[in-house]
Order: sequence, then structure tokens, then C-alpha cells
Amino acid sequence: MATSTLSPKPVQWRPTPLHWFALALLTISVGINYLDRGNLSVALSSIEREVHLSKDQLGLLGTAFFVTYSLLQIVAGKLIDRFNVNWVYAAGFFLWSGVTALTGFARDVHVLGFTLDAFAVLFILRMLLGCGESVAYPAYAKILAGSFPERLRGTANAAIDVGSKIGPAIGIMLGIELVQRLSWRGMFIAIGVVSMVWLLPWCLVAGRLTLRQDLSPMPAPSYREIMSKRPFWGTVLGLFGGNYTWYFFLTWLPYYFEHERHYTHDRLAFFSSLPFWGVGLSAMTAGLVSDALIRSGRQPLRVRQGTVCLGLLGCCGFMLPAVLIQNEALSLSFLMVACLLLGLWSSNHWALTQTLSGARAAGKWTGLQNCMGNFAGVAAPWITGSILGATHQFFFAFAVSCIILLLSTVGYWFIVGKCSSIEWSTQETPVPVSGQPQVR
Repeated sequence: MATSTLSPKPVQWRPTPLHWFALALLTISVGINYLDRGNLSVALSSIEREVHLSKDQLGLLGTAFFVTYSLLQIVAGKLIDRFNVNWVYAAGFFLWSGVTALTGFARDVHVLGFTLDAFAVLFILRMLLGCGESVAYPAYAKILAGSFPERLRGTANAAIDVGSKIGPAIGIMLGIELVQRLSWRGMFIAIGVVSMVWLLPWCLVAGRLTLRQDLSPMPAPSYREIMSKRPFWGTVLGLFGGNYTWYFFLTWLPYYFEHERHYTHDRLAFFSSLPFWGVGLSAMTAGLVSDALIRSGRQPLRVRQGTVCLGLLGCCGFMLPAVLIQNEALSLSFLMVACLLLGLWSSNHWALTQTLSGARAAGKWTGLQNCMGNFAGVAAPWITGSILGATHQFFFAFAVSCIILLLSTVGYWFIVGKCSSIEWSTQETPVPVSGQPQVR
């Protein structure tokens, strides 16, 4: 008697309440992450006056963080594949919060007959901050790819992105107030110490949070194999371009409003934070809409690509007129629209990476991509500082950012191209990951 064989339907897995709670904690933590890396921007004028720094030195301080932050992404990717990603992230968080607090004590230091001036001490502390924060995005990628299916991944990544935008927005408003009340030193100390409180709930979650792998527990592909894939280089170019504009805003926007638009301190806090609120709002909306399109049957990769490219091109189209327009209200409106459109990119670009890489390669791909793409953070503060030193105006700084946004669009649309998730070479014998939570 013949028997029929039915193909099993794919399992529609769902994140548990613990995964959603972990996402909420990660969203708060990325806000702290960006608050800690961005609070330098509200202290620049005070540091410039007290420590007597040049414009080039201000730009170098912004660059220092990204030197270690970028280079150590590769190390971070290896760490989260070797050890429990939840605890690696906790260690990085502890380091960067502690360094933030120590920044408030930066002064001339005499060690073994050598003297480090305050600028050198600040430069070293910013590099240490980059060491701690380098684990963040590889860890987010690993956790989200193992906790949320494709149909929810845009929303999950958008939540993380909202935290990265609300962090600077609150940081600017809070930072300006703290600088006025406590000085720039007191601001760094207060923010660093209070940030440590986040570790308490995360340590309760870290030991219980399990991750689902979309493949059997095989080892992650090598960095060499990842770099052999053309879509990887498209995401690197795309991330570099989007990051350049984002870090340009993060590092220099308060300074631009204060020195070129001549906003007084009572207006500076609100108007400097406004663009970041706009990016956060549009990022969450774009994440929800893109996930809805995917659930309706649209091809995930093209949805992600189309959203990020529309955002980058739109930001470019509104950002340059914003700096040319003399009318204050109209200029701010154009800049707000540019930031709203940038949110379309920021909400979906990591979801695009996770779609291409899959959960098994998400940590290493993200670490390597972030390493290369975050050299934009090295370039943007330094190039902007050099342009300001040479021209004493922001127009050319905005123009450079627009050109790089156009290159970013080429990377996401043409170099990534029409492809699906990358298929990685298989190994005969699975290698267990020490300390990594297993699927249940």
C-alpha cells in the first residue's frame, strides 16, 4: 500500500516575553551607549576654553573614539562567537561607563618623568571608550538574529536604532543642563556613574536568555569567507556613507547651531536635540512598515534595500539646502526632514545585514562590517574639523557628507544587488561554542 509523505511545514517560531524584555533593556543600553559617546559634543566649547584646544584638536578628540571602536570590532566578533554574548556585552558596558566617569577627572598627568597634558589624557580616554563600546553592535546582531524571526527583525532593529537616536537627543538636553550646573567634568562623572545602574537588570537576564540559531550549531564562517562575498562589500560601503553623516551630526551639530546659527544656551538644548528625536521617530515607523511589507509577501531583501536607499537619497536632497538657507525656521525644517529620512536607513540597514548573513554569521559579519564602516567616525570629525579650520564655515562639510551619501546608495543597491541570504560552506563536525546559550 502506497504511503504519502508530507513535507513538514517550516516552524513559525516566536520570541518569548524574556526576549522582548531583553530587547527593551538593549534599547535603553544603546541609548546610554550613544549618550556616552556623544556627550563630548555638548562639552566641546567648554573643553576648548578650559584646555585651550584648537579646532583640529577638537576634531581629533572625536576621531580618537573611532580608532579603537573600529579596529576592535573584529576582536569583538570573535569574542561573542567564543563566549556567551550576553556576558561579553555586560563587560563592555561596564568598561565604557567607567571610562565615561573617569573623563571628568582628565588633567595633566606626570608618570615616570613623562608629562601627559590634558589633551593627551582625553585622547586616551576616548580610545578606551571605543574599546568598551566595540562589543555593542556585534552583540546586538547576534542577540537579535537569534531572538527574532525575519518578519519581526525590522521592528527589533528599529527599537535598537531608536535608542541610538534618543540617547544623543536626551544627552544633548541633559548634557547642556549638567554642564551649566556641574561643569563639563561633573557631567561626565554623573552620567558615567548613573549608567552603571543598567547592569543590575541585565545581569538578571543574561544567564537565562537563550538564542535560536537558524542553522545547526556549526561554527561561524571565517572572516576570509565573509570577505569573499560581494554583498559584504556593498554593506561596508553603505554603512560607511550612512555613518559619515550620522557621526557628522552627532559630533558637530550642537557646535554648528551654537557657532554658525548663534543659538543661545536656552534654545541650544532643544534645537540641537530636535533632529535626533526626528531620526528616532522615523526609524521606528520605518521598521514597523518594512516588517509589515515583508509579512504581506514582499521580498525581504528588496524591502530593506529600497528603504535604506530612499532614506539616504532623501537625506542628501534636503541636507545641503538646509545649510544654504538663511531663514532660521526654514533651514531647521529642511534639516529635520533630512533627519527623518535618515531614519529610514538607520532602522533597516542592520536588518539587511542580518538577512544576508543569517544568525550563524551575524556576529562576525557585523563586527567586520562595523570595523570598516566605522572608519567614517574617524574621518567625519577630523575632516569636518579640518574644513572648519580652513574655511571657517560649514557648507563644504555638509557638501562632503552629501557626496558620501550618494556612494553609500551605490553600495546598498548595486553592489549588494539582487541576492538572498548567503550560503556558507559547511563543516563536517560541528564545533560547540563555549558558554553560548543553546536553543531550547
